[in-house]
Amino acid sequence: MKILFVVPKFNFTKKLSITKKNYNYVFPIGMGYIISVLKKAKYDVDCINLNHIEGHTKEIIIEKLNNEKYDFVCIGNMSDGYSLTEIVLKAVKEHPTHPKTILGGLIITSEHEMVFKALKPDFGILGEGEETIVELLNALFNKKDISHIKGLIYKKDNNIIFTGKREDFENINSLPFPDLEAMGIAEYLDNMHPNFWGAHLLNVVDYPRPYPILGSRSCPFNCTFCGHISKYRQRSIDNIMKELEENVEKLKINLVFLYDDCFTLDLNRVYEFCERMKKLQKKVGWELKWGTNMTVKQVTPELLKTMKDAGCYSLGFGFESFDKNVLKSMRKPVTPEEIDTALRYSRGIGMMIYAGFIFGDVAETKESAKRTLDYWVSIQKQGLGFIGLGFIQPFPGTAIYQHCLKKGIIKDKLEFLKNVESMNGFEINMTDDMSNEELKELEKIIRDLYAKHKTFITPQKIIKTGKNIYNIKVSCPFCKKELEYKNNFIVNKLSFGFITICRNCGSGFWITSPLQKFAYKHYGVSGNIKKYINKLKSSLGKKTA
Repeated sequence: MKILFVVPKFNFTKKLSITKKNYNYVFPIGMGYIISVLKKAKYDVDCINLNHIEGHTKEIIIEKLNNEKYDFVCIGNMSDGYSLTEIVLKAVKEHPTHPKTILGGLIITSEHEMVFKALKPDFGILGEGEETIVELLNALFNKKDISHIKGLIYKKDNNIIFTGKREDFENINSLPFPDLEAMGIAEYLDNMHPNFWGAHLLNVVDYPRPYPILGSRSCPFNCTFCGHISKYRQRSIDNIMKELEENVEKLKINLVFLYDDCFTLDLNRVYEFCERMKKLQKKVGWELKWGTNMTVKQVTPELLKTMKDAGCYSLGFGFESFDKNVLKSMRKPVTPEEIDTALRYSRGIGMMIYAGFIFGDVAETKESAKRTLDYWVSIQKQGLGFIGLGFIQPFPGTAIYQHCLKKGIIKDKLEFLKNVESMNGFEINMTDDMSNEELKELEKIIRDLYAKHKTFITPQKIIKTGKNIYNIKVSCPFCKKELEYKNNFIVNKLSFGFITICRNCGSGFWITSPLQKFAYKHYGVSGNIKKYINKLKSSLGKKTA
């Protein structure tokens, strides 16, 4: 059997046709594990990354199928990837070679029967798919019954068959490392720039080559807005370091990002990782920085100092709210006091911080929102990291999504899924005590506060060094250090803006053109102009993917 994997476009929306190559996205890992286990099982596996190919999605798929005969085409996606997934599956089904289709990821795991009926893949793989897909293909190859294989959904005799939930894969150390090379990570790294997706993470160096890695799976907590569907399991430090040792030198990696939601739960394990990272840096002979996510409960000055000495420069926290009642409603096991302590300890030793507050929980009120925003304003004035503001999105598979269904807030599940990619959280009122008007007003307050209290600076000098590539000189608005950021990708010199951090003091701010600074500071005027332009484009005809 010959199998084609399709890495979806990650910046795709129904309103935006991305036809050029695009490397400004967070590199995925999950599909890499699936490719690895199939190669280990001796299957012939091919992969195309739609982000790295110029052209429309349908045409790319058709050309690939015209050039080679595949038995199966596999795609996975998140819950907000319906439109792109639909285009890929339709293109495959309409092709005269008629390969079978396999769909995985949260998009089908969270609402498997509805999505299976709507998108009509031949097979859906639910949850972690490493064992399931191998068992499925083995059975199909040997013409055996598949009804006993857990974690499947498929159609037989016009009946939809769900084989039941598969138990979580326990020994994740036994899995082969994800095959990121098949997904195009070398091309991705060669086209990376410091002001891409997580500029506040990447621009610690001018020529970032970030390696993504998972040190664990799932999360031990149960927050209402999060869609974890499996239990928490950790990889051994030996296993993690073996993957890094195999790839850091080969791919010339200088940044490592642990995608774990809370890497620091086991402190002994963290200390061991820090010691091993210091040894790895000595071995490769260049500076190897790394970042991770952690909960505010684990933060101590001793731990942070050890992590920083081992090359850790950035920490991600899920603050979510500064109101204890909202945190309790979210099932977030932290307190406002712990949030503040973690922030000040981290910034006190110069660690770069990124985090976020999200509004619109069931227990949100005008008073709770004000409490969080007052705190946010106070830390913005001090430059204490990059702390974003947003609204909760009720993604399928989360507890708050179930709340919306129960309360009738989401009336049509499929229509919601089709449109979730373009929704703003404030459009869905999940609160018990706020009216739609009050929620809309909160959205305006947040925008006003962003415009007033985010720190925007324009370059002292901007120098073109290549096609769309610029070096930018600025002065940090907090410590006043003169800084130069090289190798920035800028399409339009007159209108650009990206988040950055000071390489000296770790404070967060925005670097923008004068025109973009005006747009950020006067979002009402610029927003109306943008709406008019979008309306004009729409009237000229819809673009396709």
